This record gives sequence, C-alpha cells and structure tokens, in this order.
Amino acid sequence: MPRIEAVATAVPPHVLDQEESMSLARHFFQEAFPDVDRLLGVFAHSQIRKRHFCMPKDWFTRDWMFAEKNQLYVEHAESLALEAARKCLERAQTAADSIDCLIFVSSTGIATPSIDSRLVGKLGMRPDATRIPLWGLGCAGGAMGLSRSCEYASAYPSRRVLLVSVELCGLTFIRQDMSKSNLVATCLFADGAAAVLVEGDQLAPATSGPRLHFRGAQTTTWPDTLDVMGWEVTEPGLKVVFSRDIPSLIQQSMRTNVDSFLSPLGTSVHAIRHFIFHPGGAKVLTAYQRSLELAADATRLSAEVLANYGNMSSPTVLFVLEKSMEQSWTAGEQGLLAALGPGFSSELMLLEAR
Repeated sequence: MPRIEAVATAVPPHVLDQEESMSLARHFFQEAFPDVDRLLGVFAHSQIRKRHFCMPKDWFTRDWMFAEKNQLYVEHAESLALEAARKCLERAQTAADSIDCLIFVSSTGIATPSIDSRLVGKLGMRPDATRIPLWGLGCAGGAMGLSRSCEYASAYPSRRVLLVSVELCGLTFIRQDMSKSNLVATCLFADGAAAVLVEGDQLAPATSGPRLHFRGAQTTTWPDTLDVMGWEVTEPGLKVVFSRDIPSLIQQSMRTNVDSFLSPLGTSVHAIRHFIFHPGGAKVLTAYQRSLELAADATRLSAEVLANYGNMSSPTVLFVLEKSMEQSWTAGEQGLLAALGPGFSSELMLLEAR
C-alpha cells in the first residue's frame, strides 16, 4: 500500500478578518440589496475568523478583466506552490530530483505551459519526471489529486509522487457581479496551497515512525447535477456558481455513498476514528455530521481549518490532513478523507495507520 510521507501547506501574506470582509461586502452590495444587513448574517454564521489572500484589501475595490487576474494567478500560484512543495520535501527529507511524478491541481486560473512545468526546474526535479496537471475539479481537487497520486504509486510501487494543490479564489472575485452567490463567496473563499509526498511501498521510509497508508478511493458523480457547483466563464473572469441545496444533497446522499465505499473494504463509519473532511462551510460540516451520525467533535479539525483559513477550494482538505497527521494515530486506526466538488461529485479515501 502506498503511504503518505509528508504534508505541508502555505498561505499568502495578506490577511482579512471576517469583520473587515463583512464591511467590504456591505460596501459592494448595499445598492443591489436594500436588505443587505440581513444577507450579511452569513458572515456571522460562517464560523470563519480570518482568511489569507495574495492581493491586499484595496485590490478588491476595483474592476479587473480576466486577463489581468490571470496574469496575477500565474505569478502568485507559482510562488505559493513552490513554498508548499519545498516545505513538504524538507519535512520528508527527500530531494526534489528523486520525485518521479508531479501532480498539479488548480481551478482558479489558466496557464499554458501549465504551472507544474514551471515547478520542475525551480524545484530541481529531473527533466524526465512525469507531469499530470488536473483542472476543473474545484473543491474536490485536493482529495481527487491525492487519490490519483496514491493510485499511481500503487501501479508503480518504486516511485515517488509529489502532489501540489493551489487555489487563488480571491482573484476570481468579480466586483460587477451583484448576485447572492457572489455575496456568499465573499464570505467563504480564500487563497492557499498544499503539497503531499506519496511513496510506493517498495521504497524505504526516510524517517522512522508510523505512516498513513492508502487503502482505497471512490469517485462518485451524481447525475443531473451539473448546475450545483462550478464556474461560468465571463469577460471579467470566472463567475462562481454554487447551489444553496448543497447541504441538503450531502444530508440525503452522503451516508449511502460512504457505506457503499467502506463496506467492500471491510469497514464502516462506526469503525472510523479520524474524519478528514473538506470544510466547504459551516452548513456543509453540519450536513456531514447529520448524514453520518457523527458528533461535532469528529469534524473538529475541519472546523479549525475553516475558522483560520476559510474555504480555499482544493487544498483545504489537505490542510485538514496536515492537522490530522499531527495528531496521535494508533496502528490499525482508520481515517476517512472526503471532499465534494463540481460535477456534482464526491471523492472518498480510506487511510490506515501502519
């Protein structure tokens, strides 16, 4: 079974607390919504304290076109991805030229050559390293990227895979978009990056101690749900699309989805000790708890990430994974990693300490 050797995260320098964000949102949306103060209640109920962005607060007060935003995306996504990747390799005591495959996940900008091609030389990777860029997976991207990384290491057990996930959600803000979805987005989304090193089981660990091993993964794409979550490409940029029905969909469908995944692997929700869930929002975590019959403490780490970083889309679940790996796992304990994204889709992973 492939194992996770290290996880590292990085955030940009500009920090907005939720009070500042709410004040900005009131300024932006007060003309469009006479009852703006009622709508701004979403900030008070978000359970988010602060978020990080690659651009300062004043940047959000101006109108920008997609080309201008995307130029900033390429610049800042590369630097943030490099920071997370270098930190991950340092934690794993692994040289960049020993990486055989680089999987890069992002959905908040476009680059050709893709960002991963830029990382190869700057990290000091071998020119013959396999590159797999994944785009359009949204909030599910970190989990899907980790699943594909583990499956690659299962197929090639003597290889190392570096997964890098970076999103700059702040750059997708459209000042001209007066929709309620955009108002909610100003409350939730943020910027961040994460990197994970996955190794095949034929490689000897660089350090001693227990590891999290990959037991299996499952992708589910529900039919007739293309309008639940995603981007609409417009002249000013990527316009956010997400449905208010997401918590209801989770509550209705997640238990069946999780049970169908865990049962063939010989386990169940009741046997899981660690829950590593993408915190799409406070209501999403509550929906997970209700659907899977979990106590609030089961998703405590997800709630902590949400409070301190907001929803960074794809890397967010990897922030939760990093926190979980800092906890004490006993050999044999199992963890369920889960994230939801456009499609409407879910990605589930079963991890086990060994």
